[in-house]
Amino acid sequence: MANNTFNPTSSPDPVLGLDIGGSKTRGMVWSGGQVVADASAGSANVQNVSVADARKHLAELFAALGHPAAKVVFAGAGGVDTDDDAAALSALIAPFVPGARITVVHDTRLLLAAGGASTGVAVIAGTGSAAWGANDAGDEARAGGWGYLLGDEGSGYWLGREAVRHSLHQMDLGAEPDLLTRGLLDYCKLSDPGELIGHFHAGTTRRYWAAASPVIFAAAAQGHAEALRMVDQAGSDLAAMAHQVATQLGVPGPVVLGSGLGSNVPALQEAFRKHLAAKGLDDVRILDQDPIFGVPLLVEAQASVAAARPTAKS
Repeated sequence: MANNTFNPTSSPDPVLGLDIGGSKTRGMVWSGGQVVADASAGSANVQNVSVADARKHLAELFAALGHPAAKVVFAGAGGVDTDDDAAALSALIAPFVPGARITVVHDTRLLLAAGGASTGVAVIAGTGSAAWGANDAGDEARAGGWGYLLGDEGSGYWLGREAVRHSLHQMDLGAEPDLLTRGLLDYCKLSDPGELIGHFHAGTTRRYWAAASPVIFAAAAQGHAEALRMVDQAGSDLAAMAHQVATQLGVPGPVVLGSGLGSNVPALQEAFRKHLAAKGLDDVRILDQDPIFGVPLLVEAQASVAAARPTAKS
């Protein structure tokens, strides 16, 4: 896995890393080559919270970090798909670190680096899903990451929604609530499957339904056929994204699987490995640390590129 320290002779100091997820924002400060501050606050991702809330959560985070005078900030966030997306998030961060050089990238880049690789494919399987990769030529490719209304196959939200659809379909057939439906109703604190319709449309968030994914995994572990199918389909969809990116870039791997589900659910990992192996990709790494630990590798690579550029002649 990636080195969690910087080489102080080649990297700027201090450095602030940010991992801006859908549920929380984690910040970490490196100085003298070592981690000197580590804190978390609410999400600062404007795809999930309002700009006002994002600014408030960043203020809380920077206060918890001791208002570091960082020279370099490297942030990864979901939904950073264009230069405008990166610029908007950078503008939110800038007032807290005057004069710092801020880089904002899609959070899959942190994940790949945290897996100890500079090239290959990173796959996020958490509240949402996405795949991103890079090759030795510097080419990049991505698949998915379109958000829950357009995709996020294989994600926690996708699994939660599929469980709701299964329960409603069983209700329409006149069947008694099965193991999966009972687990879902318990999670939602409801008594009847029909209540799921209004509950789903009554302002519940995608994080709420993503947090229902353990219900599906628990049912699958008890042999529930439909839950097993959902887990296998999730693994297949995530593998398809990884394969698409690997094929576009012409890389054999590694494929790094991470985020909440990817790093922590063995059944999903097994399905992912199985479907990737069927596509000829066997170099799979399960991320065993948070993506923010990829920041050292990314900042050092950035510094190396800058050092290699020819200086302007006077």
